[in-house]
Amino acid sequence: MNSLISVIIPLYNEEESISELADSVKNAFSKLNYDYEIIFVDDGSTDKSYEIIKDINVRDNKVHCIKFRRNYGKSAALAAGFKKAKGDIVITMDADLQDDPEEIPELIEKINSGYDLVSGWKKIRHDPFIKKHTSKFFNFSTSVISGVRLHDFNCGLKAYKKDVIKSVQIYGELHRFIPAMAHLSGFKVTEKIVKHHPRKYGKTKFGFSRFLNGFFDLLTVYFTSKFIRKPLHLFGFAGLVFLLLGLIITLYLTYLKIFLDSYISNRPLLFAGVLSIIVGIQFFSLGLLGEMITRTRPPEDDISIETEF
Repeated sequence: MNSLISVIIPLYNEEESISELADSVKNAFSKLNYDYEIIFVDDGSTDKSYEIIKDINVRDNKVHCIKFRRNYGKSAALAAGFKKAKGDIVITMDADLQDDPEEIPELIEKINSGYDLVSGWKKIRHDPFIKKHTSKFFNFSTSVISGVRLHDFNCGLKAYKKDVIKSVQIYGELHRFIPAMAHLSGFKVTEKIVKHHPRKYGKTKFGFSRFLNGFFDLLTVYFTSKFIRKPLHLFGFAGLVFLLLGLIITLYLTYLKIFLDSYISNRPLLFAGVLSIIVGIQFFSLGLLGEMITRTRPPEDDISIETEF
């Protein structure tokens, strides 16, 4: 028997899909020489999702569940699943049956070939028109900014080595950027074309606000990955630019006043110079504060878990 594989499935109100999905995952592993565990993370569902998972657990002790008291979002659900996972390889997938468990063997094969993270690429997508085309723009922008060339950052079907999930911290809505964060942390990232099925039950939870929030999160990922341990490098550079600009302006005005006897007190350029110096000093101050903050340990996420098994 090979090493343990953990399958993490975050969900929110997916009662119609759970039993079928669990059977499909078990069927996929029946063809593999791997032990496995399935971890459902119920993100505060208000339907019968938890009761269904609990019934499955009675029949199969490979199936586990973490239940949140309320809805915290997919990033929190994945983070809780990562913390509980015992496998050397971790598979994540959505609970809406659009991800195909039959892809699991090839994802594992890719990981075993030397990659740390394999992200699914839904080359043929069965999603609404707006979601498909906003995702293309979003994926292109993320590739350019992060430096990792992937077609589909937000595909729920991914495979990870254990080192990745223990190293990458996700919160808010940063789950979309796990490949980018892994790449910026030095892990080897690739993608694989996967099958994508039409949604069988319920309706998509995609909203336009997620698209807008995604770009703010992308900036968060980029700047925290590049400057989280050296904030003075970012703010200090900006401070230096403003300080130099302010000094050049004030020296120029000083020359005009001393050598040309020009009247400068009512010139807008004087105020611009003084303001640039003040802004530069403030940027330096922010950088120094940031350096002090990085010496402290961030508080744990305030996640309230109702129960788990």
